[in-house]
Amino acid sequence: PAAVHAGRPALVLGAVDGCVTTFAVVAGAVGARFDPVVVIVLGLANLFADGFSMAVSNYLGTKSERQQLEKARREEELHLREIPDGEREEIRQIFQAKGLSGNELEQIVAAVTSNRQRWISTMIQEEYGLSLQGASPLRAAAITFVAFVLLGALPLTSFIWQLFAPGKTIEPYLFSSLIAVTAFFFVGAVKGRFLLQSWYWAGTETALIGSAAAALAYIVGMVLKGVVR
Repeated sequence: PAAVHAGRPALVLGAVDGCVTTFAVVAGAVGARFDPVVVIVLGLANLFADGFSMAVSNYLGTKSERQQLEKARREEELHLREIPDGEREEIRQIFQAKGLSGNELEQIVAAVTSNRQRWISTMIQEEYGLSLQGASPLRAAAITFVAFVLLGALPLTSFIWQLFAPGKTIEPYLFSSLIAVTAFFFVGAVKGRFLLQSWYWAGTETALIGSAAAALAYIVGMVLKGVVR
């Protein structure tokens, strides 16, 4: 189960960040009264550069977590070879802290320490607080990048459509806003389901945060439009 769900945080994080940052760039460019072509160029540049940066960060972070897991495993293997009695006592204290005692406690200690790999895994989880199922760094990075680009491209679709079919869509920024807010809500709702939260509240919260970021970018663009022209 842990391995199966390993890509979910990367998927949700990439999707939320992609849509929020790209829509903020679009809003800032529109606020500064840039031409639609400039909006597209800035949006696409941000989309791929920021998506790549986020994927690399996720790769390095996930790789670091796996290295911590491997280091903890090596340390526990060394401890089991050199001080097995001390490690057995640690197991006893761990389960004693969970409320076990007497024969029940000794049976659990005997069961855990009778299998070397089970013993090491228990120590890694209980002493270090690490998950035994580390995510693949490359997979996490790829999921982040794909989610970032796919969701982040949505606020640009109306501008790209207008470029190739002028006059055949509603005002592109209004259409972009509707798409972005819908995407914010959908991704937030999915995040809520993963975190066992109210999907409606999680979706609404994400939509409000994304809209606030875009509004701030729009205001900054309006204020600075005289400077960049």
